[in-house]
This record gives sequence, structure tokens and C-alpha cells, in this order.
Amino acid sequence: MKLLEGKTALITGASRGIGKAIALKFAEEGCNIAFTDLFEDENMKATEAELAALGVKSKGYASNAADFADTDRVVAEIVKEFGQIDALVNNAGITKDTLLMRMTEEQWDAVINVNLKSVFNFTKAVQRTMLKQRSGSIVNLSSVVGVSGNAGQANYSASKAGIIGFTKSIAKELGSRGIRSNAIAPGFIITEMTAQIPEDARKAWEANIPMKRGGTPEEVAKTALFLASDLSSYVSGQVINVCGAMNT
Repeated sequence: MKLLEGKTALITGASRGIGKAIALKFAEEGCNIAFTDLFEDENMKATEAELAALGVKSKGYASNAADFADTDRVVAEIVKEFGQIDALVNNAGITKDTLLMRMTEEQWDAVINVNLKSVFNFTKAVQRTMLKQRSGSIVNLSSVVGVSGNAGQANYSASKAGIIGFTKSIAKELGSRGIRSNAIAPGFIITEMTAQIPEDARKAWEANIPMKRGGTPEEVAKTALFLASDLSSYVSGQVINVCGAMNT
């Protein structure tokens, strides 16, 4: 028996990177996948095909995760199409890094809206279905910089710290209804986003990690699988660092 056989997951921002790795890992374990990204493009279609090739139902949806009304619309479409949502993975995120003295209001607002407000939007929309089911697992992607902060990332760190507070509050609100809420705090993960960092800076980061390497999206996905499955049936309100002991 596969870990997520017969279940449906909604994963935001899953056309690439960590979100896509989570979608593929879930599909390998028998999970039907509804996923969102900002645009319906070649990446979305390719991801949809890769998931379907694993023998599960999959569909991508164009969605502005930072828009409350649009989120409500897309979740209603997904419930109509799939009939259930057993796991929600709030993964959509952006960065607009700069020192506070140079940070514009637009850079602050954009990161807070995409990274933090989207978690509110999707959790609020999905909880109706989970409350009816009296079951569900919510997995929110935070970051180690949400735990410990990072110079030049005040907006990103604030958004990811906010996700942790939200995660713990929702765990207490919804626990009595069989709904769990947890966060993952990845460290330095090798993705398209981190590939843009200059090589010397990347090597300096890796030198400060006790395991002496960056993590992979698949390693984050395995933790998400644990939290979405019944393996973690009594785990809620927690933050799991996936960081090679970078943040202990």
C-alpha cells in the first residue's frame, strides 16, 4: 500500500523547484495532484504530464495565490474536479532581496503578499472541505531565515516567520477536527532560485553548513511526504528544519 493511495493533494507553486519535487514524490505514493502556478505555461503542462505518467490524476491551475478571491475560485474548481482535498502544501513563494535601507514598499508588499497572504488565502479556502471531511494535513513551506533571520532578507524573513506563527495557530484551532498543521523550514536548497547566487557566495554558504553541502528539493519533498501521510498522525504545530544542521 502506497502512503498516499486514494488521497488528493493541492500544492501551490508546483510547476518547478521544491513544489514540483513535492508533487512528484506525492504522486509516486499514489496521490492525485491538483497544483497551481501563476501562469498556465509550458512548465505547468510538462509537470502535469510527468505526474499523469505516474498513474495518478493531475491537473494544473493558473492562480494568483496572493489574490483572495482568485484563490477561492480555484479551490472551488479543484473540489469540484477532485471531490476532496486531503493535503494542502503552501509552497508558493518569491524573493526580492535587498538591505532595508534600499528596500521599497513594493518589494516589501510583494513578498508578504505572495509568501504569507497566500498561506492565509489557501488555508481559509481549503479548511471548509477539510472540516467536512474531519481530516486533513496542512504543510507550509517556511525557511530557516524565518527562524533565525538573515541580512538583506527582512521582507522574506518576516514572511517566513509569519508562516510559522500562522501554522502553530491553525494547529490549535483545527486539531479537534482531525486537521493537522505543520511547517518545513528548508535551509540552503539547490534550486533555480539559489542557482542565481554567485558561485563564491554559494561556496561560502556551503562551508558554513555542518553537512558541507546544499540540500536537494527531493530531500524537502520527503519531509513533506512524512507530514502529509499518516506516518505523522500525531505531529501537529511543529516546524521541521531541513537544513543539514545549519540551524540548530
